[in-house]
Parts: sequence; C-alpha cells; structure tokens
Amino acid sequence: MRFRIDLKIFLFFILFYFTKQIQTYSLMMIFAIIHELGHLITGIILGMKPEKIELMPYGLTVSFKLKPEDYNLKVKKANKLECKKIVVAFAGPLTNILIIVISILFNKDIITNLIILYTNILLIVFNLLPLYPLDGGRILKGFLHIFLGNKKAQKYINIISKITLSIVTIFASFSILFLKNFAIFIIIIYLWIIFLKEEKRYVIRNKIYDALNDRDIS
Repeated sequence: MRFRIDLKIFLFFILFYFTKQIQTYSLMMIFAIIHELGHLITGIILGMKPEKIELMPYGLTVSFKLKPEDYNLKVKKANKLECKKIVVAFAGPLTNILIIVISILFNKDIITNLIILYTNILLIVFNLLPLYPLDGGRILKGFLHIFLGNKKAQKYINIISKITLSIVTIFASFSILFLKNFAIFIIIIYLWIIFLKEEKRYVIRNKIYDALNDRDIS
C-alpha cells in the first residue's frame, strides 16, 4: 500500500493562516481524516484491499484494488464492485454523523459540542453534494451505473456535477461578497480544478469508447 502527501496542503495551510481561519481548517482536516478512515475501514470490512492513501488539502483519499470476482458479478447494468463503492462512499458521512452522536451523548461541554456539530455538519453537507468525485457524486454515479449503465452514468453525473458546482459557486459568491469569507473562494477554486480534471477524464474515456465501437462496427 502506497502513501502520498499532496504538497498543495501546505499552500492551503498558508492561505487559511492569512485569512485567519487556520483553526477552523485544522479542525475540519482532523474530522475529514476521520471521515476518510470511515471509508477505509468499511472497504476493508467489505473485503476490499487498500492500494493507495493520499493526504489531500481536504483530507485523506483512499483507493482500493479491484477484485475480479466483484467486477465480474453482474448487478443489473453494473457489478458487485459498484455496490461496494456505494456503501464505502456512504460510510464517510455516516462516520461524521456518528461523531456528532457520540459528542452529544458523552461530551457535556456545550461550546465544544457546538464546534463539533458545526464542523461535522459542514463536512456532511459538503461531501453529499451531487458533485463527482465527492461522496455524493460517487453515490449518485453508482446508482446511475446500476440502473442505466456506465456510459449514461458518466454522462449524467458530468452534467449534474457541472450544474451543482455552478449553483454552489453562485451562493459562495454572495458569501464572499457579504461575509468577506475568502476561505470559501479557495475551496470553490479547488472544487473547479477537481471537476475540470474529472471532465477531462470523462472526455477521454468517451473518445476511447466511441473509437472501440467504431472498430466493432467496421
């Protein structure tokens, strides 16, 4: 299993330091890492073997090795692997919900509870946005893959992600304008970078798919 640190994380720490939100960012990173550990543990429970762990500016990301038996077992228009991916994606937000419940039950300090509640709700809402490759986008893409097939799933999730990110950008713009919260601006820029990378991969995959179909026809 490989481990990698994305050096952009240090840039984020610097930017949040100068915007005077370093404590908020540090706390969110801690809970984001716990969130990703939820993905990791769930994947291991489901028999998936971790291949690579990366420390990114928004937490950890975990990738798993493919098992041929999961990939070959059909589930409607997808496979067993896609079902496991959906469960693993759900595990992250559920971990944040579990943190909130534990804090409310066992932590009697109101201020600490409010901070934990606020931070984890932000992470839940953020990660459940129907924007690929966030958890919400992965979950939606998984269900679309099962019922519509891979090609249509990729097409629709690309469109939905673009619409979602555009709406989020509009609301974030008002937040930046009225609340002067430039940390949100940094996050939105990073989301657009992630999305554009995924869109580029989608275009390349589509061209390969079309080329293979043309070869089969000829």
